[in-house]
Amino acid sequence: MNKITIIGAGRVGETTAQILAEEELCREIALMDVREGVPEGIALDILQMAPFFEFDCAISGSNDPQILRDSNLVIVTAGLPRKPGMSRSDVLEANVRIIDGVTDQIMQYAPDAMVLIVSNPVDTLTYRVAQRTGWDRSRIFGQAGVLDASRMASFIAQETGFSALDITTMVLGGHGDTMVPVPRFCTINGIPISHFISAERIEAIMERTRQGGAEILALRKNSSAYDAPGAAVAAMVDAIVNNRRRLLSCVALLEGEYGESDIAMGVPCVLGERGMESIVELDLNPRERADFDRSTSAVRADIERLRSLSLP
Repeated sequence: MNKITIIGAGRVGETTAQILAEEELCREIALMDVREGVPEGIALDILQMAPFFEFDCAISGSNDPQILRDSNLVIVTAGLPRKPGMSRSDVLEANVRIIDGVTDQIMQYAPDAMVLIVSNPVDTLTYRVAQRTGWDRSRIFGQAGVLDASRMASFIAQETGFSALDITTMVLGGHGDTMVPVPRFCTINGIPISHFISAERIEAIMERTRQGGAEILALRKNSSAYDAPGAAVAAMVDAIVNNRRRLLSCVALLEGEYGESDIAMGVPCVLGERGMESIVELDLNPRERADFDRSTSAVRADIERLRSLSLP
């Protein structure tokens, strides 16, 4: 991939840019932000890491949306962060107005790019960008399940003492309090986690996963998580850039999968050089289906709120 632009040079945007540079996942990284001097300063700071981490991609920053030109992928992290005690949905009204403006700039200056949404509430905003652009769903997707799954894996590693490298997890649904960790599809080197962890402890891990972001926000007080989110975005970018066709839980537009349409939700997706190439449908048991339906209802409630706002 030649050029990736990150819109929003906050902590998540900066961490993402740093990891993309260190991993040399493109030849050029552009940072765009409305704050004067901030994206240029971050770009310069990351460039000065190059001798230590031995990368040589070009990095630049600007307030001018023309920096989007020739982007192959645009990563959107812009928006107001939530504060302690707030849900991701609480920032919907403020962030949708920001995202609408960003979407229009992408359509004008990078009409052939893929778009990866990170801003919250990510499910609803991914849906909004897809509706506003009218682009094929393969080009519009969101980051949520990759991060949630990594959080669950880390909690399982802490619980069992096994290496996180051997742990595979799956989290579906909306990126919020109704997300759906699916322990039946979670393993430690192929062995179901139920072999190692009691049902009671698995339930506790599932709940901690749902509250993973809130836990960090409550501890940090003045900042949401940004290290793990940046790494999760980089994992998705790596799958696309290197055409790995990785099976990752991402926010995707559903067109009949899981019995749902006209909604964006976290589901297992195949990520490759064409973006979100396909969706894998899992055979959910009654409890998993009920949890997924509850999560769907929460996302639909946000979409209805979106439709009720006075927006162009």
